[in-house]
Amino acid sequence: MKTDEIRGKTNHELDKELKKLEKELFDLRFKSATQSIPNPARIRAARRLIARVRTILNERALGVRGQAAN
Repeated sequence: MKTDEIRGKTNHELDKELKKLEKELFDLRFKSATQSIPNPARIRAARRLIARVRTILNERALGVRGQAAN
């Protein structure tokens, strides 16, 4: 997901997305600890996507960037 796509979502949608990504990261870490996962780079991608979502939510909370146009 690109940053522009993330910025186009509302805070409520981003909260849902963040919870989904955190669960996915947990599952990936659990699988990597117990067995081999087919794409280990997905862990890194999930971490970075979580960081993007949190950054945008924080920008909105601080008023650095505005709310999505919805």
